[in-house]
Amino acid sequence: MFEKALGLPLHVLVVHAVVVLVPLLVLLAVAYIVLPRFRARLDWAVAALAVVTPITAWVAARSGEALEARQIERGFSGEILDKITDHAAHGEMLSRITLALGLVVILLLVANSGHSRVPKLPGWVPVVLSVAAVGLGVAALVYVWLTGHSGAEMVWGNTFE
Repeated sequence: MFEKALGLPLHVLVVHAVVVLVPLLVLLAVAYIVLPRFRARLDWAVAALAVVTPITAWVAARSGEALEARQIERGFSGEILDKITDHAAHGEMLSRITLALGLVVILLLVANSGHSRVPKLPGWVPVVLSVAAVGLGVAALVYVWLTGHSGAEMVWGNTFE
């Protein structure tokens, strides 16, 4: 299921979405936090990204596992397999951080919604959720870089001078 799309490895296609969506989620979540007057304009975009981005990161991790299994079947071993394993570990961590970020952002949106069905929360709850969202956002950006760099290094390595 996670092997191919349009005749190409699915992983190669979906990682580009992750590289765009994770920083976009972080950027809009931070804007939502620090620019309260724009929250009504940002909330739906932030909510959509908080749902779509973790799903995309999860698909990237699963498709990466499928690609890794295929490469092992093809006989990859030694140093390149070690690099693939490191890349996969970064990708799995990114998937988990992105899921946590998405959940925290959704909780923040609910906490700030003012909806009648949301119970009155103490004032510290949105603050704690905001700090958690920023911290997870920083971690997500770091892991996007680590994962992307390790993947690009494997593909492009010493081939581009």
